[in-house]
Amino acid sequence: MDLEPATQTNGTEAEGFAAGLAAFDAFGRTTRRSAQDGVEIFENEFWTAKQRQAHSLHEVSYRACFKPQLPRFFIERFTAPGGVVYDPFAGRGTTLIEAALHGRRAVGNDVNPLSAMLAAPRLDPPNLEAIAERLRRLSRDLQAAEIDPELLTFYHPNTLRDIARLRAHFLRDAGDAVDAWLRMICLNRLTGHSSGFFSVYTLPPNQAVSVARQRKINQQRNQVPPERDVFAIILKKSRALLKDALPAGFRRGAGQILTGPAERTPAIGDASVDLIVTSPPFLDVVDYPADNWLRCWFAGIAAETVPISLHRGLADWERFVARCFAEFTRVLRPGGVIAFEVGEVRGGKVVLEQAVLRAARGLELAPLAMMVNSQSFTKTAQCWGVDNNSKGTNSNRIVVFERR
Repeated sequence: MDLEPATQTNGTEAEGFAAGLAAFDAFGRTTRRSAQDGVEIFENEFWTAKQRQAHSLHEVSYRACFKPQLPRFFIERFTAPGGVVYDPFAGRGTTLIEAALHGRRAVGNDVNPLSAMLAAPRLDPPNLEAIAERLRRLSRDLQAAEIDPELLTFYHPNTLRDIARLRAHFLRDAGDAVDAWLRMICLNRLTGHSSGFFSVYTLPPNQAVSVARQRKINQQRNQVPPERDVFAIILKKSRALLKDALPAGFRRGAGQILTGPAERTPAIGDASVDLIVTSPPFLDVVDYPADNWLRCWFAGIAAETVPISLHRGLADWERFVARCFAEFTRVLRPGGVIAFEVGEVRGGKVVLEQAVLRAARGLELAPLAMMVNSQSFTKTAQCWGVDNNSKGTNSNRIVVFERR
């Protein structure tokens, strides 16, 4: 469905944004200022380096996701309650959840159907009693389902039988909010490094290694998959996600999540969005299909058919971003803002923000600032292979534009 045109908000105006960055000292540091190609660069710790100062609903593992504090920084400055916040590369839904928690209308899009499966249930979470009752019924009533023997590399036979039973059920019928929630938890618990996951020990927890690689891990660690209580793990993770109370202004069920390319989103109306906070695929750094093969299997998705953009060259990536920016310009209202997070890749040899600025040329997008969120540790930096303790940098690099 089309969203109605966005209304002007009473949030902080874009004109004062640079001054606010320059004066920012919330964590006891002074902002470092420089400029490049006429665009000011502001470096500071703009959000906390601590990893778990966020609402419990966010605690869903996904490769290459930013922390909730990043979208919160922009949501609080550029939108008011009821405003529309959009993430065209939604991933696990960090921007969407944070927008809903702040009383904004969340709009998301991702070319991978897994994104909607991971994000939508947390925009309208069921209560714990309904979850527990459904798990009791499913554990009692589900019929046996065929198992793939190769997956015994990851799972105890009894564990795999329960996973297969749940998978078959969701493929037949995941039509209500409780089943959608349970499927989301299963997708999040398939593999990991502790007894809180269905699998034997494996790393990293937010992606699945190949069967061959897991065999080597099992041999190296002299391990065999232990039996796990799948239904108990689902309930435990549900309790953890629902631990924090929802704020009074939480926009329950108000989200819209699309599945398709970011360059073409006809379901989103012209000038209907107040703020875009997103992070695109970074060249060929992350192999999303390979990372998500097991999740795709569980969800009944043919991973090889998901048209995720993996760009081998900077020029190709820049053209992709330019096509996306053209669409973002259409959906943003005049005065709306884009916060476009990119990272240093290939050992810091490729700095993507310059390509981002070039991609916006000729469009009604004016750069407000480039931000570097400098801190001593981030999971994102490690994901990109950038050791920011030794290189003195950080992968949270954000180019901020205003729609003219």
